[in-house]
Amino acid sequence: MKKIVVIIILLLSSLTMANAQSNKAHPLSELVNNEDPGWALVQEWIKEGSNKVEVLPKQHQSAEKALLQLQVTTRSPMGAIVYETGGILVDDGWIRILGSGSEKLDRSIMEWNKGKSFTNDGEQPSFLLIADDVIGGFFAINAGAFGQEEIGKTFYFSPDNLEWEPLGLGYSEFLTFCFSGDIDKFYEGLRWTNWREEVRKIDGQKGIHCFPFLWTAEGKDLNKVSRRAVPVQELWSLYMEQ
Repeated sequence: MKKIVVIIILLLSSLTMANAQSNKAHPLSELVNNEDPGWALVQEWIKEGSNKVEVLPKQHQSAEKALLQLQVTTRSPMGAIVYETGGILVDDGWIRILGSGSEKLDRSIMEWNKGKSFTNDGEQPSFLLIADDVIGGFFAINAGAFGQEEIGKTFYFSPDNLEWEPLGLGYSEFLTFCFSGDIDKFYEGLRWTNWREEVRKIDGQKGIHCFPFLWTAEGKDLNKVSRRAVPVQELWSLYMEQ
């Protein structure tokens, strides 16, 4: 427990936000922690979890680049995931946790955030997108955009009501939810018959566009809506413009 608390504190201090980017960036040698890496802890959570998890392979140069952009030590779970993985797929790809990018999830965490939570390199974003789901829901760590009371907590943008909802979870708690939580309950009413077979065919660059839209009365039954795969960027733009 003490170790987890220390890691959470390190993460929050790092995420104020991508801390050193607005001052002096830390070199890779200061970000990679070989003595107490967070990856071992994440692997333990995955092993103990009950949900289907696929850890995507990293490309070494991409991982180094992504960690330098993020400026979070690998002692933290977030830094570890970015440095050790190309990303993580949960529940046959329904949830996509961002890492340094891979063939199945060709989006690194900071490159995906650019133009969304910040515009120019070196800016301090007020939130950080950490994951998304196949229906266009987005998970973000709050660094002020959603109020000061829940700094460091995860918010979920729900495509069925177009609102950012507080989950009351830090990043580590969000990971354990993905690995061990009741995902079916969380997405109750947002899944359709045989959804798994459909989702397996979609890589992490795409999501499912539903029409009528999920926030309308006509779009509440996903078995009846029209569904098609589109770039995740298209879903982000659509929902943020509403």
